[in-house]
Amino acid sequence: MTESVSDIVAELRWRKQIHQTTDDANIAAWLLEKPRVVYAGFDPTADSLHVGHLMALTILRRFQKAGHRPIALVGGATGMIGDPSGKTDERKQLDQDVLFHNVECIKKQISRFLNFGNGPHDAILVNNYDWLSTKTFIEFLRDVGKRFPVNVMLSKDSVKSRLERDNGLSYTEFSYMLLQSYDFVHLYRTFGCEMQIGGSDQWGNITTGIDLARRMDSVQLYGMTAPLLVKSDGTKMGKSESGALWLDPERVSPYNFYQYWMNAEDADLDKLLRMMTDLCEEEIEAILAEHNAAPEKRFGQRRVAEELTKIVHGELELAAAQKATDIFFGAEIHDLKDAQVLSIFADVPSAEFSRAELQEGIPLADALVRAGVAKTKSEVRRALEQGGMYVNNVRVSDRDLKLTPASLASESAIVLRMGKKKYAVVLIK
Repeated sequence: MTESVSDIVAELRWRKQIHQTTDDANIAAWLLEKPRVVYAGFDPTADSLHVGHLMALTILRRFQKAGHRPIALVGGATGMIGDPSGKTDERKQLDQDVLFHNVECIKKQISRFLNFGNGPHDAILVNNYDWLSTKTFIEFLRDVGKRFPVNVMLSKDSVKSRLERDNGLSYTEFSYMLLQSYDFVHLYRTFGCEMQIGGSDQWGNITTGIDLARRMDSVQLYGMTAPLLVKSDGTKMGKSESGALWLDPERVSPYNFYQYWMNAEDADLDKLLRMMTDLCEEEIEAILAEHNAAPEKRFGQRRVAEELTKIVHGELELAAAQKATDIFFGAEIHDLKDAQVLSIFADVPSAEFSRAELQEGIPLADALVRAGVAKTKSEVRRALEQGGMYVNNVRVSDRDLKLTPASLASESAIVLRMGKKKYAVVLIK
């Protein structure tokens, strides 16, 4: 056993991140023999990865920590085709400029999860467009296509399920399996990559790549899949009312990302802590024990939210998300960015005023009435007299109060609250 590698299979098994391997009996010993090169692929169908990609990113990171070398492949070429796995309809094909933009965005996101550099265990980032775009159609059919038995391809679940539908499967999508399989061969020849990982829906693509390498280079490669990230009720995790839970902070703010995990079901906590965080088994057991002693305090959800926000967005954004959460529960609001205020209070009424109006002083009652939180100025006065009026979560009692530049909670926003739950945002344009 090489000292530079740890037992990654044992780690992944207790974390319940292994769904299938191509050699259950020997995979652990094989990985302990020496550092290996492993890869996972990410198709750039959007300009951001989403929570569904976290499983593969997390496993690649675990392999690197265990002493192996990860490759993150961004599918600039395969993204033009679209993987039919798990899809009922053909993906919409993307414009090449859009696709290349997506590739660059995803490259930046992946760098948050893996350590890149020039060392023997540093991660490698590749784009399969670099090698697939140079092959002619004739070359590809001659070198790769002739080694694919059509009956084997037809037996794959990703193909069978689509052929059974009325809309069927286009030749373009049918060829996706050949392209991804050749990726594995290319990475083996170029970097000595011997293992591919992916979600359980990628099993057919992975085993076909292993078979192609055996036919082309007479080499034994390996594969491993992880379970898909689903809730206890079987639905996909990472879907919200507003859509996918993206990893790009411009698409989903760190605050909203944090809040998604704060709302996780108790039944999903063990899975999330094991699979998605870097916490050890003893820490996880202690968290679950504390949570189960008082579930209403949501201690487990808070730890999941903290750990995942830190991994995806970093310590500073985690602190901002925690501060934003405190604000929504009454903490004073100051020294924020506009984006943070608008993210926290995205669904509350707002009113716009000019910078000149702010300099002159905006009567509090005018702001609340224009925002629609109060119907009349009399209603605002009654709330003031009853001690239920707040500017940036600080109680105010002055009936003649005017909002001025000193009232700003961020560059151009002021947060008003009437009573316990009636919020409004004043935006200065």
